[in-house]
Amino acid sequence: MKKSELEKLSEIFKALSHPLRVQIVMGLIQKHECNVSTMVEKLGVPQPTVSQHLNILKSHGVIEGFRNGNQICYKVVNEQVKKIFASLD
Repeated sequence: MKKSELEKLSEIFKALSHPLRVQIVMGLIQKHECNVSTMVEKLGVPQPTVSQHLNILKSHGVIEGFRNGNQICYKVVNEQVKKIFASLD
């Protein structure tokens, strides 16, 4: 692997370095997409905490948000992340 590829991979692992972010990504992969309200309910943590972790995942290119009516939904868009989680099953 080239140095630039290793650096990108390292950034992905940094983004996944918190258990709650791993839970979020696992849930998004299973459901394909989800809104914040549902995540808050399923994870049992406050909405600001979920939003903070979503922003970290988004800033590292792991997920993207999109508007679905009046809600913002999120989905995993990084193929490397999908492969990493698929290898864990």
